[in-house]
Amino acid sequence: LCGSPTKAFTAKTSCVRRRYREFVWLRRQLQKNAGLVPVPELPGKSTFFVGSTDEFIEKRRQGLQQFLEKVVQNVVLLSDSRLHLFLQSQLSVPEIEACVQGQGAQTVTDAILHYAMSNCGWAQEEESRPTLLPGGALRGR
Repeated sequence: LCGSPTKAFTAKTSCVRRRYREFVWLRRQLQKNAGLVPVPELPGKSTFFVGSTDEFIEKRRQGLQQFLEKVVQNVVLLSDSRLHLFLQSQLSVPEIEACVQGQGAQTVTDAILHYAMSNCGWAQEEESRPTLLPGGALRGR
């Protein structure tokens, strides 16, 4: 996924690879921390999709794209540090959790700044929203 959804993020653009199960984790964490604020739904994980694998992957990519676009438009969800680490670091889900709980090698800010200063984080490309690329790469801010 790659892109730049909002000014609330440190890096102008970022590019990270995320699996569907990581989106499931993110949504669950956002819902847990958002209280009564509704969190957008993820696209389904149907094993009975009729059509080609490429079609299924593209439909899921579009659904994950829409999920991220809705998430970054919500101020409450946007305040969750897990979302920022999800989009602006290469940390795994356990590393994100450790970082947020103050048990990681870096603080949340340090992890994001480290990524932002990497070649990928300071990419010159500007986009208006996070974009899920084929193969599960996430371009987003």
